[in-house]
Amino acid sequence: MLRDRSLVPLSQQHHNGLALCVLTERSIRADASPANVARLAKRAIDRYEIELVNHFAIEEEILFPEIERRLGGHPLVRELIGEHRSIERIIGGLRAQPSAALLEDLSSLLRTHIRREENDLFEEIQKRLPREVLDALGEQIDAKAVRVCLESDGT
Repeated sequence: MLRDRSLVPLSQQHHNGLALCVLTERSIRADASPANVARLAKRAIDRYEIELVNHFAIEEEILFPEIERRLGGHPLVRELIGEHRSIERIIGGLRAQPSAALLEDLSSLLRTHIRREENDLFEEIQKRLPREVLDALGEQIDAKAVRVCLESDGT
């Protein structure tokens, strides 16, 4: 299904997150040296600080509360918030002691998390929330969303 315009900024951030996963996994397969792992961990931490912190805040402060208000207690919302906390813990681990295993854990969880939001949550709310609610959410999301351009470093 085509993504509703109100959710496009979040979907663009999801695209960037998936790109991070692919680039990280490819690079680890090609070079699992400590120097490359440290470089990849720094890139993941930077992306987290630049974009994911913003993304999680938008979801937890704007989108998820409105879903809960309009659709009642939604078990997927609680699970997604739990995954946010798990991603934060992995980032903390990467700060303390970068490893290929933690980078792979991050990529796996982030990919699954994004697909659940896109394929399950976003599809549902596009169908169930009224147009005026989606439009109001879209204005708030658009005003807060950080937009970045991914750079390729050849890996």
